[in-house]
Amino acid sequence: MFVQELEPVADSLGLSALVATLPLLTVLVLLGGVRMRAHLAGLIGLGVAVAVAWLAFGMPLGQTASSAAQGAAFGLFPILWIVVNALWVYRMTVRTRHFDVLRRSFGRLSDDPRVQALVIAFCFGALLEALAGFGAPVAISAVMLVALGFDPVRAAVVALVANTAPVAFGAMGTPVVTLAQVTGIPLDTVASVVGRQTPLLALVVPLLLVALVDGRRGLRETWLPATACGFAFAVAQFAASNYVSAQLADIAAALAGAGALVAVPQARRPAAEPVRAAVLTGARSEDLDHDDPRADVLRAYAPYALIVAVFSVAQIPPVKDVLADATRTVDWPFLDVADPTGDPVGGNVFSLPLVATGGTLVLLAGCATAAILGVHARVAAREWAATVHELRYAILTVTSVLALAYVMNLSGQAATIGHFVADAGAGLAVLSPVLGWFGVAVSGSDTSANALFGALQVTAAEQSGLSPDLLAAANSSGGVLGKMISPQNLTIACAAVGLAGKEGDLLRKVLPWSLGLLLLMCLIVVGQSTAALGWMLP
Repeated sequence: MFVQELEPVADSLGLSALVATLPLLTVLVLLGGVRMRAHLAGLIGLGVAVAVAWLAFGMPLGQTASSAAQGAAFGLFPILWIVVNALWVYRMTVRTRHFDVLRRSFGRLSDDPRVQALVIAFCFGALLEALAGFGAPVAISAVMLVALGFDPVRAAVVALVANTAPVAFGAMGTPVVTLAQVTGIPLDTVASVVGRQTPLLALVVPLLLVALVDGRRGLRETWLPATACGFAFAVAQFAASNYVSAQLADIAAALAGAGALVAVPQARRPAAEPVRAAVLTGARSEDLDHDDPRADVLRAYAPYALIVAVFSVAQIPPVKDVLADATRTVDWPFLDVADPTGDPVGGNVFSLPLVATGGTLVLLAGCATAAILGVHARVAAREWAATVHELRYAILTVTSVLALAYVMNLSGQAATIGHFVADAGAGLAVLSPVLGWFGVAVSGSDTSANALFGALQVTAAEQSGLSPDLLAAANSSGGVLGKMISPQNLTIACAAVGLAGKEGDLLRKVLPWSLGLLLLMCLIVVGQSTAALGWMLP
């Protein structure tokens, strides 16, 4: 048995914490300073984590390798299993051109560019975030806005800022699933707290979007549909994450937000020509005038309806129990770790939810989608393989970062840093969202930031007397606001709208909004850590 030590370096907590930060510092410097590709930075960081665990923290090399293997396995299943299958569904809609049908359908909902920004960037972007994440919502939303006549820079900024509120529950809840796994906090608990933080952002972001599109005039003339959209989104995200399923939170929120927009008469009124002339300064795609048969429109919406239906059925208690029976828990080989008090850690066992996992449910919905869209089984299989190939670097990045996180957690590095950081006391409530924001700003992924800092936040909270659930959730909620300034997302946005090389210009436009919303989240978390807003927590 390997027993974790908190002060293995010269019997000093400070020196031990400094050494324990080397893997994280390596990744952050390579990504943010050297601008190395994420999968290479992750692999090098993993190598540093293994060296620190073995040489400084005394973890046997065999157990260190085994903990890294378990992290990589968790990265593949269930995390990447969700992402691959969700992106596969999207690729089939593109291949059959039903995605173009969907785009034209959105364009006909309203000719007001401010409302179009809400429908496409906020609502549909949230749906894409729910299904795929990893940059897809920004790229696709920005392209659709440019096709509607938006200036490329404005389209990119709107797409980036809109990609905030849904991120914590993106890719069928992948970030919160990862957070629950690395912290040991039940998924329902983590999701319920995050679901009482990010919905507050959803109340603000739609108003910010219409202001970005058309300044004060946009805010003055379209505040009602923006408020209705944000309120409906927030309520649905809260309700789904707390009482239904974390995997369905963004899907429910996106549909509710879009439904609220359609229900507000002001959103469907034609926009005044001066507004359109001022906002739509780009070239409008001619195929927007093409009328699609009703059957094609229904088929275009079918994949998303199927996913909602499959996940909803999976939440019915008898069905949920049957799916849960297929879960297998195994003792992870060559791993026998105890915490500093001598109690076995949760990482000694590994859970395999073979059927009751988001990836398998999306796969089932994807098979039904292929049948409805008329995609031959051989073609669907090729698209699935092409999806894996497209995500090959993301797969390597996620597996290496999660392997790094598991090595740090099981060797005691995260616990040592957490005990050291706990000296900040009540100030942790302010620092917690900032740490998540910084992690996502550098890594480009709320999932990666949760894997890196989740256990650290919990340990620091336990030592300082704050709620571990609150700080773990704050890591994810603060992280969503770093998404818009991450180099990966900036590059994706620029490439999508034809502004390659202009990432710096885009960063200067979105950074103030990222910092402003981060300040709001810090205030929310501080309030929730005291009696002022403590009543909000479950």
